[in-house]
Amino acid sequence: MTLQKNNPKVDEYFNKIKTWKEESVKLREIIQAFDLTEEYKWMHPCYTLNGKNVVLIHGFKAYCAILFIKGALLKDSHGLLIQQTENVQAGRQIRFTSLQQIVEQEELLKAYIREAIEVEQAGLQVEKKKTEDYTVPEELQQQFEASPAFQEAFEALTPGRQRAYLHYFSQPKQSKTKVSRIEKYMQPILEGKGLDD
Repeated sequence: MTLQKNNPKVDEYFNKIKTWKEESVKLREIIQAFDLTEEYKWMHPCYTLNGKNVVLIHGFKAYCAILFIKGALLKDSHGLLIQQTENVQAGRQIRFTSLQQIVEQEELLKAYIREAIEVEQAGLQVEKKKTEDYTVPEELQQQFEASPAFQEAFEALTPGRQRAYLHYFSQPKQSKTKVSRIEKYMQPILEGKGLDD
């Protein structure tokens, strides 16, 4: 393991942050004990191996965290990993609310980082849900039946855009909310646009 050089953009990030500063600096120190490249991605310190993302440091209101990009593949023998939301397929976090927590778990953190590096070196990939694994809400199916052109436009979207819409349309419990969402996005779908375009 080699101690590495600081990335100036990450230095700037640490100079600017107001919350979780000590905790984030400690996480950086722990991660830098490994032979990873420090980069600045998605407005956060990110640590890579041969150009592949391994871990990321980020802070939220209630906690700071280390995010393992392929955390779903880690054994998590200590039950520390948290899936941010039900839609996150690969990433997993270990969250902290104090510097003391990080200090107490330093050796465990190093073991998790070591395993994340091994996962990346082995070229392992998280098997993500495919479009056909998502359920087409009844309300969307009814719209397809009413407008074959709409169904054709939906099926012409990229798989990622289809998954985003299927998830978004399925979220509400009430049918009228689902219908409202579908109606709102009919024109963008007909234009070949994604949910965030």
